[in-house]
Amino acid sequence: MKKIDRDGLLLCELQATAFENSIDKMDSSSEIFIRRFMKSNIAKRMDDESILESNLQANDILQLVDEEYGVSHYGTVKYTHNEMYWIGYIYRYFAITYEFTSARVYKIVKPKELRELFLPYHTLDPSQAIERILEAKGLLLDEEAELQRQYEIFRRIRMGSK
Repeated sequence: MKKIDRDGLLLCELQATAFENSIDKMDSSSEIFIRRFMKSNIAKRMDDESILESNLQANDILQLVDEEYGVSHYGTVKYTHNEMYWIGYIYRYFAITYEFTSARVYKIVKPKELRELFLPYHTLDPSQAIERILEAKGLLLDEEAELQRQYEIFRRIRMGSK
């Protein structure tokens, strides 16, 4: 797992603000916006951190998503500003620290799941929240824990064959 740095925190803040601003500036539902964003070219630029070389602001990101996919009026369910901010932050923090693409992170945990976890998890450190989400899904992505798990399986197999 990669340790987050200053650039990573800037990216988390930028994405969180874009997600929050989408409530007032986008016509689609929050889930439609999030799906489009997480699979967009701008998300790929955030993944490779090349967006840091530009002067794009949160509202510019919303415009780029609309340009890529077209304006959508689909869906009516809007999350709260706080939920969207947290979801945007958690998605980016997850992508950076586990070195996953936005699309892969989106496949692992959907916006509806994150929304349900907002109240119990929003006060946790982002790394703790992500760890709990992965643990609940049975996806231990911590290398040390995974090696320990594999060793235990190997040990059981060896003990059984004697």
